[in-house]
This record gives sequence, C-alpha cells and structure tokens, in this order.
Amino acid sequence: MEMQSNPHGAAVIAPVPKRARDYLLAGWASMAGTTIEWYDFFLYGTAAALVFNKIFFPTLDPILGTMAAFATYGVGFIGRPMGGIVFGHFGDRIGRKSMLLVTLLLMGIPSMVIGLIPSYQSIGYWAAGLLVAMRFLQGMAVGGEWGGAVLMAVEHAPPGRKGFFGSLPQTGVGFGLILSSLAMAAVTALPEADLLAWGWRVPFLASILLVIIGWVIRVRVPESPDFERVKALGEPVKAPILAAMRRHPRELLIILGARTAENTWFYLVVAFALAYAANQLKIPKAAILHAITAGAVLSLFTMPFCGYLSDRIGQKRLFLIGLVIMCVFAAPFFAMLATRHPATVWWAMVLGVGVVFPILYAPESQLFASQFPAEIRYSGISLSVQIAGVLGGGVAPMIATALLALGSGNPHYVVAYMVALGIVALICTLLMRAGAE
Repeated sequence: MEMQSNPHGAAVIAPVPKRARDYLLAGWASMAGTTIEWYDFFLYGTAAALVFNKIFFPTLDPILGTMAAFATYGVGFIGRPMGGIVFGHFGDRIGRKSMLLVTLLLMGIPSMVIGLIPSYQSIGYWAAGLLVAMRFLQGMAVGGEWGGAVLMAVEHAPPGRKGFFGSLPQTGVGFGLILSSLAMAAVTALPEADLLAWGWRVPFLASILLVIIGWVIRVRVPESPDFERVKALGEPVKAPILAAMRRHPRELLIILGARTAENTWFYLVVAFALAYAANQLKIPKAAILHAITAGAVLSLFTMPFCGYLSDRIGQKRLFLIGLVIMCVFAAPFFAMLATRHPATVWWAMVLGVGVVFPILYAPESQLFASQFPAEIRYSGISLSVQIAGVLGGGVAPMIATALLALGSGNPHYVVAYMVALGIVALICTLLMRAGAE
C-alpha cells in the first residue's frame, strides 16, 4: 500500500479497494443497530411525556411532575458525553466494531430494568433513583453508539457515496421512533388504570428481543477499513480525546454549535410538542403519536434521499439549507398545532419529523466525520455531537416548558429560542470544511 498525507497533516495509507458486500453490510447493519438503540432511547422520552409523572412523581403538581419526568429524561443526555469520551477512546484505539456491540448491550439491559422498576407507591423515591441510574447508562450507550455507527457506514462507503451510506444509520432513528411510537400507542389504548399498572412496562421488557437481533446482525460486520489503515501505520493515538481537544478545538466547537440546533429541533417536535399538545392543547395523545409515527415513516424515504442529495450538492450546502428551513418553519409549526384541527396538527408533526429533520440529519455523518483525521475521528465527533446533545435535546424540553410558562401558554418565546439556535448553527456551519469526498 502507498503512503500518503491527508489535509490534516497526518500520514495515512492509500485506500485499498473494498468489496461491495462489505460496505453494503456495514451500512445496513449500522441502520439496524441504531434502530434498536433508538427504540429504547425514544421509548423513554415518550413514557416521560405521558406516564412517568404519574408513576414516579405522583405527589407533585402535574406541571412540576412533567418537568421532573423530563429532568430524568435529560439525565440520559448528561451521560452521552461520557459515553462519547469512553467509547470514542476505545473506538479509536481498539476498533469501531467492538464498541458497537458493547453499546448495544448497555442500551438494552437498562431498558429491561426500567420495565421492572416498582412504582413510587411501592418504594418511594428509590424508584426515581433507579430510573435516573438506568437512564444515565442509556445515555452513555447512545453517546458511544452514534459515532461508531456513522463511522462504520462512511468509512466503509466508496467515494462519492459517503453521504448516502452515512444517512443509513440516521435512517435507523426513524425506524426506532416508529417502533417506540407504535409500542406506546398500543399500550396507551388500554384503560388508564391498566396502562399505569402494567401496560407501560411491556414495551421496555420487549427490548430484549431487539437486542438479540441487533447482536446477530452487528457481529457479522467487518472492522472499518480506515481504522485498519491507522493500525497498519503503528500504535494508535494514546489519548485520542485529548488529541482532538488540543489539535482541533475549532472543529469541536463549530460542530457543537451546528448540531445543537438540529438536536433541539428534533426533541422539541417529538418530546416537548407531544407534552404541549396533549397537556396544554388537550389534543388526544394517540393522535399526536400517530402523527409522529407518520413523520417517522416519511423519514425512512426522505433520510436516504437527503443522503443521496448531499452527495450531489455537498453535505455542507444541504445542512445550511436545512437550517434556513428550520428557522422559517418554527413559528408555523406551533401555529399549526394551536389550530387543534386534526389534519393541520398531523401535517405539522409530519413535516417537522419527516422533512425538516432529515434535511438536517442526513448530511451530518459525512460532514462532521470529515472534520477530523481517522486516528481521532471517533473521539472528535462523539465529544462534540454528544455535548451538543446535552445542550440541545437534553435540556430543550425543560427550557421550552419554562419558556411556555413565561409566555402564559403562548409558545412565541419557544420559537425565538429555536430561531436563535438556528442562527448560531448557520454561522458555525459556514466555518466548516465541505464534507463531500
């Protein structure tokens, strides 16, 4: 193999031809794995919006109980940077594949435990304590999962198709959202007494089947060729996370700023807007869940299409377009919900999840990965993206709830918050290198 140097100044070995079977398997296996892990992660968010305030915080005022449930939801995002650091370190040192198998277990086992936690009436606030601990472990799993999954996809993919293959693990988010929404929609159709007594537990316990399926699929995927080339050069970087912070602080910061807006948008739509529509606007819970599910179904097509489109026009350009659309659509989104008209509400959720989100999310894999050299790439993208998860998705539902109260139920402050984050993201994205390869 021929020695070359990359734009970052690090020596690399020229790529060797890859078999089509390898990059196809890596792409589809990444999507299957992220489907399973995001099923578990989204399941918690839906339960937090609909039932956890009654199960674990029944002594609090309904609004305070909802905020407390969202606070436990946010703990998962606090665990994400730690997961990004830990799994990024070992992913850059010993390989991407093994970390994806570990994160799969770290997500699935806590989900089953959540389904077994007794209620507040049985063990008091110990129940909430166990819930928080399991949610933290889930956060660590997702923090390590995303970087490994997208790198396995884009590092296996051939030149000119990295945007498309990088969108496949992103598509798994839609599948996970569909499965979790369908599961919760099924149990919320039960009488409320049955839902609170046992129904909400069933989707969590069912995750054991998905974990088994995910393990069987992921164990067949070959290791990333980029990581194999790093190993061929000699000893991997001893402290990749420190190397990323020392050599690439600019890249870490601009990815953080860009990702925060996208993450906030997504969780405002699927978590905060769900609680807002059900509690404030009194729209039936099942109707909102069905609309979210419809948007996720649409994303199964729009996500890979946006990945394909990013290979044609560039990941950076498509991401910028998505940010502009997000800022423009923020106010109409809440206005459409406020009509309480079933079709209008349905379209608001479908467009938010199935159109705006994919335009932003699909190009991120290759765009963000291209900002770092291969030897510290897992650590670099994991740290920046997962800190953005804390700032965006982790605290966004709580901030939005507080802003809604400040506006006396009018979401105009929430809209301003979203647009401000979008403007910051536009500036950060303009500072990035183009992601096409």
